[in-house]
Amino acid sequence: MSHVFERFGRVALIHYWLVSMRGGERVLERLLDLFPHADIFTHVYAPDRVSQKIRAANVRQTFIGALPGARRHYQKYLPFMPMALEELDLRGYDLVISSESGPAKGVITSPDALHLCYCHSPMRYLWDHYHDYKSSANFLNRAIMPSAFHRLRQWDVSSANRVDGIVANSSFVARRIRKAWGRTATVVHPPVAIDAFQQAADVTDRYLWISQMTPYKRADIALEVFNRLGVPALMVGDGEMFKTIAARAGPNVEVRKHLSFEELKRAYATAKALVFTPEEDFGIVPVEANASGRPVIAFGRGGVTDSIVDGETGLFFREQTVDSLCDAILRLEAWLPSFKPQVAMENARRFAPEVFDRGILAALEALSPSLAHGAGIAAPLLQES
Repeated sequence: MSHVFERFGRVALIHYWLVSMRGGERVLERLLDLFPHADIFTHVYAPDRVSQKIRAANVRQTFIGALPGARRHYQKYLPFMPMALEELDLRGYDLVISSESGPAKGVITSPDALHLCYCHSPMRYLWDHYHDYKSSANFLNRAIMPSAFHRLRQWDVSSANRVDGIVANSSFVARRIRKAWGRTATVVHPPVAIDAFQQAADVTDRYLWISQMTPYKRADIALEVFNRLGVPALMVGDGEMFKTIAARAGPNVEVRKHLSFEELKRAYATAKALVFTPEEDFGIVPVEANASGRPVIAFGRGGVTDSIVDGETGLFFREQTVDSLCDAILRLEAWLPSFKPQVAMENARRFAPEVFDRGILAALEALSPSLAHGAGIAAPLLQES
């Protein structure tokens, strides 16, 4: 489909920072598949930490990338990022797509350019997670945050009004966009490489937990439940809580920092179920588990309510507590004989990369009659796709 998108002329992709390969960067890779000649603009670029596909693109940093220690401590320069975005010269670009989670959407575009924002999340530390970040900050940062973040919120809302259209990665994020920015967003879920995963014949009794071991991911809840029930489990992830989790794990729990991709696929396909404890904006891991033909036990808030069908492809627990998760695992043991792997795998197909492509195309088509170059661009695009 990439040739279809060439009709949009020169394309700029704005991504907050490129220092790792996570969900947002996978979305950026797919946008590069759609717009192979696009230029990428980002605050901080660490080529050794991203994929070959991104390295092959023309990537340009804002002035943030030249500041001391930016590759490791880029978030300390958050107050300067609005200015850095507004200093980017995007004259001559016909289409701008901003990939928003940190500051990205606040660029200044030409009056006749089309600007679509793909929002992974409004900046959490400015809005609904503000008090969590403030309470964990040091004394100096706690003193600075109220006034600095107040100004950043004002800029965040005003810059949202520069964007022609907004796409959210989940219904949960669309609601947060409405609350924070007062804008309506359509939903296009992130692309998941579901064809890379497959069902296995030899399912084990072992539960699986995969995520970053940071506080909000709630690995502590999962570990306490595994220890209490004595069920076999594999916990995979790195982060500040890894040593604590590894030290507290009982003999029934294996804790690993990393798995190879082949090991990951095997772990998904042979797990009794995936346990998913965080409240995420979307959450690709549960979709990968369903694509492998396995059910998911998930905290029933956030983006997972878009991806997992309660009672069909998994079960939700309603409180982020040990007792609630314990109850969910006991319910799963009784429910599992009625679980149908094929239903889970079919559910995962809703998040295939080509579905993402069609969603982005539809979002551009909805804006293009009045905003894109030429009033007749939308119909030919839809016919060719």
